[in-house]
Amino acid sequence: MKTLMRQGTLAGLLLAAVFALSLSTCAQESSESARKVLVQTPAVYPTLARSMNIRGTVKLQAQVAPNGTVKKIDVLGGHPLLTQSAVTAVGHWKFEPAPHETKEAVEIKFDPQ
Repeated sequence: MKTLMRQGTLAGLLLAAVFALSLSTCAQESSESARKVLVQTPAVYPTLARSMNIRGTVKLQAQVAPNGTVKKIDVLGGHPLLTQSAVTAVGHWKFEPAPHETKEAVEIKFDPQ
């Protein structure tokens, strides 16, 4: 019984490793370009986050249309009190035109000082 449980755990770990490897490969493939930002609206530091001295970086992935407008934003990480402000700011950004739609990695840093 113990051997069976160890084999099941090992199989589960192996499956998790393969899954993680495939995710990292997909993440590398999804960063298509690094288009220049033409209009960059700054993020507003949320009052509550500032009063609580919350700092950090919000990581986003912006789906950008060929004309440079942001179509969609996915939050990849960051403090929940900071993410909405970052999403709002990046939603107003304008990127340089490109022949096709791209996904752009964006990081917004918040520091109360």
